[in-house]
Amino acid sequence: MVKKSIIVSIEQLNRTVFTTNELSAFSGKSLSTTTQALNFLQEEGLIEKVYRGIWTKTGHARFSPYAVIPFLFPRHRAYLSFISALHSYGMIEQIPREITLASTAHTKNIRTKVGTFSVHRIAPSFFDGFIWHKGESNFLIAGPEKALIDCLYLSAFKKKQFAYFPELHFPKSFSFKKAKEWVKRISSNNPRVYVQKKLNLLLEKNK
Repeated sequence: MVKKSIIVSIEQLNRTVFTTNELSAFSGKSLSTTTQALNFLQEEGLIEKVYRGIWTKTGHARFSPYAVIPFLFPRHRAYLSFISALHSYGMIEQIPREITLASTAHTKNIRTKVGTFSVHRIAPSFFDGFIWHKGESNFLIAGPEKALIDCLYLSAFKKKQFAYFPELHFPKSFSFKKAKEWVKRISSNNPRVYVQKKLNLLLEKNK
């Protein structure tokens, strides 16, 4: 009966990704009972544990690793940015080895069964410029201009992997004016000057 109740709850949530906590609350079962039921369903091959307390239906056609993003930080928000966001906009061709996220949480790597999420902390005052992704997976993503400035922002703090781009394509919709506005919002003077210089070099190359 418990297993059936959890299966019904999963179906009613109607999402590709769900957590132990929300299924416990939704079904009215205790956390321990819900965990046992989920582990049993995993043994039957019906669901898969992605990360601590995070699950997905096995072989779900609409599943994307990006769908996991909103569930990684219970107390913080995170958005897709940096190299991963630039790739999603077609500005970088090479597929990133890690999924790069911006957050106010501490910088770290989170290794899951669907990929490694490389989380980089940015100042709370600069945690902006993101929207909900327009697609089947619900996650936050930086706009193209903010994703680029986020890269240059991190490179100002000696993050070499964000300092140089092997190939960078600017679509017609990309606004250097909007990018410059984001630079102005960097509160620290030295990083702001550094990022402005890097952006000017990219602008010169794109003329």
